Amino acid sequence: MRENSQDYRQLFLNAVPLMDVRAPVEFNKGAFPAAINRPLMNDDERRQVGTCYKHSGQQAAINLGNRLVCGDIKEQRIAQWADFAHKHPEGYLYCFRGGLRSQIVQQWLAEAGIDYPRVVGGYKAMRRYLIDSLESTVQSCPMHIVAGLTGTGKTEVIQALGNSLNLEGHAHHRGSSFGRHATAQPVQIDFENALAIEALRVREAGHGQLVLEDEGRMVGSCTVPLELYQTMQTAPLIWLEDSFDNRVGRILSDYVIDMHAEFALLHAEQPENAFNAFAEHLTGGLLRIRKRLGGERYQSLQTIMQEALEVQQATGEVHAHRAWIEGLLTHYYDPMYAYQRSGKDERVVFSGDQQAVVEFLQQQAIDNQYKA
Repeated sequence: MRENSQDYRQLFLNAVPLMDVRAPVEFNKGAFPAAINRPLMNDDERRQVGTCYKHSGQQAAINLGNRLVCGDIKEQRIAQWADFAHKHPEGYLYCFRGGLRSQIVQQWLAEAGIDYPRVVGGYKAMRRYLIDSLESTVQSCPMHIVAGLTGTGKTEVIQALGNSLNLEGHAHHRGSSFGRHATAQPVQIDFENALAIEALRVREAGHGQLVLEDEGRMVGSCTVPLELYQTMQTAPLIWLEDSFDNRVGRILSDYVIDMHAEFALLHAEQPENAFNAFAEHLTGGLLRIRKRLGGERYQSLQTIMQEALEVQQATGEVHAHRAWIEGLLTHYYDPMYAYQRSGKDERVVFSGDQQAVVEFLQQQAIDNQYKA
């Protein structure tokens, strides 16, 4: 039998499959990327047992749990756990604190002839480890922040580097009014956990320097951890440059072509709904910045966007979208970024196009490793 583990670092670095036996309500509030929920008790059973524990103590709660999870229900859950164990022989199971629930699951699996290890300390200890690990990384690793006008391809730079943290990727949001995807963002704890694991892997690869995209505190509904965000506000800036036409083309690709494809995939069984959902997504993004645009400019861009959507729906042609994108860049995003940069000029240590910026940051990472 494999031993129980509290080597959280290796569990996360190796993306070891994890069977989370907490109730669904706990799992949905926060879990780990490699975890699958196979609960000992469902939400209602957990609620009843918790109430019993408060009023009558642990043994009475255990007895109630055994009455609630018995017979066919018990057999079905053991079958689910056994299936996970057979599919993931290298995995582990855990509950909230690595205590009674995970021990019961271990015992019932053992009675079914399956020895399967658990994570000592459970979810609580693993979560604490990730919080501490990210804080340690922020405190010990110098950072560079990739900034630039909308559409210059900052995310492409982040993705090209081995020592980057992809805030927008983990938040599942592009960080703007139009940045939502067809599917929902993760809950805050899932965002933080995934970010911490990526930082752990960057450090494990030998990098002592981090690169992140310039972001606000909120990336959609996800909040950048405070210490990380505060450190980003004083880190050196790398300013990414690109032509206006290239920027328009990149936004067209990201926010029109790719987003339409996302909605088409999401509504594959009802394709007639895909375009309507995509159109609502675009018009909703514009609506969210209506006050900042001003009524007249909003109406003008909204008309252009609606005409472009009609052309796209009728013919599949997306070129007409360039007009509202150009208007947004010229009258909204570029002036906003110019204002923001005016207070950051002293932090800019390098400017260049995408290739130059990637090469600069790669060399910085090499130099940092050499110094270490």
